[in-house]
Amino acid sequence: MKLVLLSGGSGKRLWPLSNDARSKQFLKVLENDNNELVSMVQRVWGQITSNGLGESSFIATSKSQIEMMQIQIGSDVPLIIEPERRDTFPAIALAATYLYSFKGIGLNEVVAILPVDPFVENHFFGAVKQLEEVLLSSDSELALIGVKPTYPSSKYGYIIPSESIISPSDFQRVSHFREKPTEEQAEELIQQNALWNCGVFAFKLGYMIQILEEKGLPIQYEELAKQYHTLPKISFDYEVVEKTNKIAVLPYEGYWKDLGTWNTLTEEMKNQQIGKGTISEDCHNTHLINEIDIPVSILGLSNVVVAVSPDGILVTDKSASPRIKDFINYDQGPMYEERQWGWVRILDDQKYEDGRCVLTKRIGITEGKNISYQMHSNREEVWTFVKGEGEFIQNGNFIKVKAGNVLHIPMRTMHGIRAITELEVIVVQSGIQEDVNQVVELYSTWEEVAQNCLKV
Repeated sequence: MKLVLLSGGSGKRLWPLSNDARSKQFLKVLENDNNELVSMVQRVWGQITSNGLGESSFIATSKSQIEMMQIQIGSDVPLIIEPERRDTFPAIALAATYLYSFKGIGLNEVVAILPVDPFVENHFFGAVKQLEEVLLSSDSELALIGVKPTYPSSKYGYIIPSESIISPSDFQRVSHFREKPTEEQAEELIQQNALWNCGVFAFKLGYMIQILEEKGLPIQYEELAKQYHTLPKISFDYEVVEKTNKIAVLPYEGYWKDLGTWNTLTEEMKNQQIGKGTISEDCHNTHLINEIDIPVSILGLSNVVVAVSPDGILVTDKSASPRIKDFINYDQGPMYEERQWGWVRILDDQKYEDGRCVLTKRIGITEGKNISYQMHSNREEVWTFVKGEGEFIQNGNFIKVKAGNVLHIPMRTMHGIRAITELEVIVVQSGIQEDVNQVVELYSTWEEVAQNCLKV
C-alpha cells in the first residue's frame, strides 16, 4: 500500500501566522515528547515513519511549499508537486498519475489518502494500515475511516452506515453522507451509528486512473500537470466519493481532531503563551501566540486567542475563530518567510507619489548557507550588515563583510553572499513601481559560484 499525505492548503483559518508562504501545517505550535515545538506536518510525518509507513509514503504539496517542506522534514522525503492550489480532487488525480506513470506503481496497488492536519494517537495508523484489507475483503471501490463521535458536532461531515458491523474485518457498508449538520441533526445521526468523516480513504490505483480516462484527462503525470490549471476546483468528496456506490467504512474509536482552526489548535497546545507578552491570572482558556518582538498584554479576557505576526494581529473569541477565513482578504504578500538558507522579514513597504517604491526587509542567513548568485532587473539595493560575517561577491569581485559594513548594489548587478557565521542584513530595495522587477539567478550553490565567478 502507498500512502499520500495531502499538504497543499493555504490555511487562512490560522491567519495571521499562516500565509501563502507558510501554511497552517508548518506552524510550530505543538510540542513533541522532547518538549520541542513542532508543526503539524512534522508531527504527522514522525508518526508515519514510526509506524513503518515512511518508505511507502509521499507528500502531495503545492509548488510554493517545496522549500518550507524540505526545511521542516528534510530534502529526502518524496514530494508530488502540484503546479498550483486547486482543491483535493485535482491533487489526488495528479498524485495518482505520478504513482502510475512516474513511479511505475501497478493498477492493483492500494493507495491511501491522509490529510496533513489531523491530531491523532499513534494507533490511528494501525487503522490506516487496515484499509487495504478492508478494501479487498469488502470488494469496494473505496474504503474510508470513520471516527466514532464523542459529541454531536456541527463542524464535521458524517458517514452514515447501511448495515451493522461485519466480522471479522469490522467494516461497514456506507449508505450516504451528511455534510456539517446542526447539532440537533448530528445527535440524530449518531443514533444511527453515523461516524465522523476524517478525510482518510483508500482505493486501488486503477480505480482513479479509470476515472481520469472516463473524464478524458491524461493519465501521464507530466501531461496532467500541464493541464492542471483547467481542472475543476472541487473536493474529492464531491467529485468522486459521493458518486461512488460501493464504499466500505472502518470505524475507529480513539482520539481524533481536525486542527484547522484556532479554537481546535489551541486545545492541543501545551503552552498558553508562545512569545513575548503577559496573560493576567483572571484570564481563563486564553492563548497568546506572538511572533514579533513587541510584547502583548492580555487582561481579564477569557476564551480568546490573540495571534500576532508580521502579517497582522488577530483578536478573536475562540468560538468565532473559524470565521476568520471569510474576513481575511488583505492585498499583501507574506511579511515573513522561512527559506532554506534562513528567513526574510518585511519591515516596511512604501509606494510614493512620484512612482518610486521602497521595500525594507531584514534577512537572516544561517551559518554556512548562501543566497544564490543573482541580479535584479529594475531594483537597486543598499545592504547594511548588522550581525555576523560573510563572503560577498559582486560581478565576480569577492570581499569579506561583517557587521557595520554597508554595500550599494546597482540594478542589473550580479551578486551573492554566503554566511561564515550567522548573518543578518537590512536590505533597502528601491526602484520605479511601474518597472516590473525580474530576479535572474545564475548559480544557486556557493560551490558553483566559487568555481565560476570568484576572483580572489
